[in-house]
Parts: sequence; C-alpha cells; structure tokens
Amino acid sequence: MAESLNKLAFLCCFCLSTLPFSHASDPILPNQSLPDGKFIVSSNGAFEMGFFSPDNSKNRFFGIWYKVISTGTVLWVANRDSPLNDTSGALTLTQDGNLIVRNTTNRNVFWSSRGNYTSNIQNPVAQLLGSGNLVIRDAKDENTENYLWQSFDHPSDTALPGMKIGKNLVTGLDRVLRSWKNGDDPSMGSYSYLLDSHGFPQLFLMGSGSVERFRFGPWNGETFSGAPTLKKNQIYTLEFVFNREEIYYTFHPISSSVFVRLVLNHSGRPERSSWNHRTQAWTNLLTRPNDDYDNYRNCYGYGICDINSSPVCSCLDKFKPQNEEDWWEE
Repeated sequence: MAESLNKLAFLCCFCLSTLPFSHASDPILPNQSLPDGKFIVSSNGAFEMGFFSPDNSKNRFFGIWYKVISTGTVLWVANRDSPLNDTSGALTLTQDGNLIVRNTTNRNVFWSSRGNYTSNIQNPVAQLLGSGNLVIRDAKDENTENYLWQSFDHPSDTALPGMKIGKNLVTGLDRVLRSWKNGDDPSMGSYSYLLDSHGFPQLFLMGSGSVERFRFGPWNGETFSGAPTLKKNQIYTLEFVFNREEIYYTFHPISSSVFVRLVLNHSGRPERSSWNHRTQAWTNLLTRPNDDYDNYRNCYGYGICDINSSPVCSCLDKFKPQNEEDWWEE
C-alpha cells in the first residue's frame, strides 16, 4: 500500500511539473520536465525542441529542428547513441543545473549534459534561443559568455550560424561535427569534420579510424586555400578566430531572414545549403569533396590527380609509380 502511494505521489508531481509546457517559449525551471509529445518553441518561432522518431524508425530521440521549415530538418540530437524505445521519455532540468533525458517509467537516464560547474548554481534555467542554441544559464544572467552549458558546444552533424567549429585552448573543449550513421539513425557515424590546430590551422574531413579524407587547406585571410569557392558571397560571411584562448571557424548569414546550415551528411560530405522559401527546399551552396578524386592522398603522397585523364593518377615528370596497377584500379 505504501509503495502504491509513493508511486502515485511521484506521478502526480511529474504531471504537475509538466503541465506548463505545450508549445511555449518559456525556459525550463529546476525539476520541471518536457515529456514526449510536448514541445518548446524558441521565442522567434524559428526552432522547436522535443522528442522525435526518424523516418523508418520507432526509436525516440530528443532533438532540435527548424519549426518554420516544412521538412522539419533535425539539427541537434541529445541522446543520439542511447535512444528510447517508447514514448515514456522526458527532458528534465535538475536542481544542480544539468539537463537529463530519462524515461518516466523507471527513471533510467539516457543522456546528461554533464555540466561541471566551478560555483554553486542558485537559479539555473534551460532555454531554447532564437539561434537554435539550447543553453543552461543563471536565471538572472543572460550574458552569452556566462552560459553554464550550451548545445552549440556539443554539435551533432549540423553547424548553425554563430556555432564555432574549433577548440577552446584553455578548457580543451573541441567542437567537432560528427555524421549520422545513416538517414534513419542519428547515432555517430564514420565521419567527422574538425579544425586541426597543429601547424597551420585547417579544416579536415576525417573518415573511419581517423583517416584523413579531405583537407581544406590553411586559412589565407579570406577562405581556406584548399576550397577557393568557399569565399565571400551574398548569402553568408566567414569568420576565423585564432588567439591565445581559442581557435575556431564560423559563419554568419548576411540577412537574418535566410536560413543557412552546414551538414556533414552520412555519406561523408560536408554540405552548406540555404533554405529556398519559394521552392520549399534546401539549395546546395557548396559540397566538398566534389567527388572521390578530391579525397586526401587519393593518388598517394606525390601523385597528380586529373579526372580527365586515364588513368586518373600519374607521377611528376621523371618519376614512376611503385605499382602502376593500383593506379589503374583507381
């Protein structure tokens, strides 16, 4: 009897704590939960967060997606490697300022923001911003430099404007895009997109086993030298920052009405695209590598790659390949 009353009390408390959330832009307060089936929309109406299932999957994930785009493109996933298999999930802000995804049946935790705070948190709140960034902050402090945790520091496969790709040289935090496993599975795939801070900093596309697949070359003041088409345009601007505290690369739309994103797709190609309101579809602005022969070291260390030649790979003048049959296979 006592056990039944305890369960009833827990369910009543849980129901009361979730009542305010139904398409609201208000922040989540400590011990409040956002259950599966309810959603929070950013104050500008651009983004929405809640539980979802990918196409052809019954698994449940907590994520963020575009609210104003008909395709509902998912941008960020919390429990990408630990899905729920039913609709019992809820996102909860704990009293000590951590976000957790757990089921309400046995309260098992499937994901946690794992904030490591150096000071006592008095009034933590979690809020979905108009930029698509989910943040934990002090209720009385909206300074972006003082966020306790933010999803922009822990990206999935997508970079949004203002999100940094790169490393905090003080804390060691490295912001890396990691592909989905496939179109129906947001768990970590084989590819990553990162800024290498060693030597001349440059962007790298890495494959399975940390194999370098493509490099974008060092920053030359306007763009990355290995991707000359990634330069000033009428849709977005690029920004590269390198100082004692951090090194990162980001981008900003020229117009606030334009939605621009950078996605590392599950095939291992970074794609920058913008949303076309007229056609209601994404317009591809840039894809790298263009084809398999753009891949890093495809013709080995000192080879020349020319897709208009046969074989595609050749040697510098007065050199010859160690095994020419391998090049014919390319």
